[in-house]
Amino acid sequence: MTGKELLLQALKGETTSRPAWLPFVGCHGGFLIGKTAAEYLQSADLLVAGLKKARELYKPDGLPVIFDLQVEAEILGCRLRWADEVPPAVLGHPLAEGGNIADLPMLDETRGRFPVIVQALERLKKDIGADTALYGLICGPFTLALHLLGSDIFLDMYDDQDRVLAVIDYCAGICIKSADIYLDHGADVIAVVDPMTSQISPDHFVQFVTSAMNTVYDHIRARGGLSSIFVCGDVTRNLEVMVKTTADCICVDEQIDMARLRELCRAEGKSFGGNIKLTSVLLLGDEADAKMEALDIMEKSKTKGFILAPGCDLPYAVPVKNIQAVADMVHEEYKREVAKTLTAKIADTFDDIILPDYKSANTVLIDVITLDSTSCAPCQYMMEAVQKAAAEANTLCYIHEHKIKMRRGIGMMVKLGVKNLPAICINGEVKFASIIPDQRTLVAAIEEAAGES
Repeated sequence: MTGKELLLQALKGETTSRPAWLPFVGCHGGFLIGKTAAEYLQSADLLVAGLKKARELYKPDGLPVIFDLQVEAEILGCRLRWADEVPPAVLGHPLAEGGNIADLPMLDETRGRFPVIVQALERLKKDIGADTALYGLICGPFTLALHLLGSDIFLDMYDDQDRVLAVIDYCAGICIKSADIYLDHGADVIAVVDPMTSQISPDHFVQFVTSAMNTVYDHIRARGGLSSIFVCGDVTRNLEVMVKTTADCICVDEQIDMARLRELCRAEGKSFGGNIKLTSVLLLGDEADAKMEALDIMEKSKTKGFILAPGCDLPYAVPVKNIQAVADMVHEEYKREVAKTLTAKIADTFDDIILPDYKSANTVLIDVITLDSTSCAPCQYMMEAVQKAAAEANTLCYIHEHKIKMRRGIGMMVKLGVKNLPAICINGEVKFASIIPDQRTLVAAIEEAAGES
């Protein structure tokens, strides 16, 4: 059995001889061949070279052709800011700047970067597609709607529900067009990546997202394809509604209890995947950390309908040896047994990380704990919401982002008692964790903190 066959078997909910292995190689592929993320994500030649290198190093059962949730947004008129080590970030929001849906550009395989993606997919299909499942990743309808509307979508979900529903319905149609492009050129699986759904409640998920997503998944199934919902961020509160969608597979981030997800998916006849920690293990940890993390997840998840994967897009400069250590746990039974005898490292106490004296501050101190607002959509929009609210609030504010890609960021996360990302702490207290409040609520929280200080 090839790795591709094993992964597709797992995705269909069947028991496999070992876990399927799906490293989400996005801009990390550029790192592997010495190119920046901006160069890599705009070149078919570089995409092919990076993914072939990843296949050689990591022995995956599947790979995404590209991991960039801004492909559709760019075609639809969103301005992008490019960077060297992360995917581009959305800067402009056409529907928040006076535009209407009818005025948005058309999307087809001749627009934007789809010609690059199609060329890379066709070459990869020929060169490695016989034994490696190729994933087409598309931006989910809610995240794409947020790209178009901006963070005001959270207030509009209360004040202008019909407009939000209309935009999300439009975005579902865009998702179908993107899925068709991938399926037409040989993709094996379509993953609808919708990280911003981690920032809404179960009721809002059902009200605004479920129907749109099901339209996409049902279309993929009607075409004979397989589908997955993939959400970066803490979607613990939304797991039960996510598994009720018609997606074949549910993929989640590191903050999810895999044993619980396994049971929920088993009850609905779905497969599931995840959820290796990106920063503390893969980026900042060592080979022993990576092995122990993989073993722990594999033990909780078993081998029925399970796909081992990182919690999101691999960081650009993640050490190759750490990903290879995970691959060893997947493929080498002897190495698994040896690793089980190892003792996990003693946790860092972060004694050198000192919190500010919040009570003595003469301004409101806002700490935003993120993965990285330049590459993580929920983190980006949370930062934008904080900056907008701070400007509107009737008080002085100081905002500091703590990225857990760095040790100090992890230390601040630990010291502040943050359990879920991204999170907003105001004067040292966790106020909003893994949910972006509407502007009125956030402004009120800032002004309340100012009155208490």
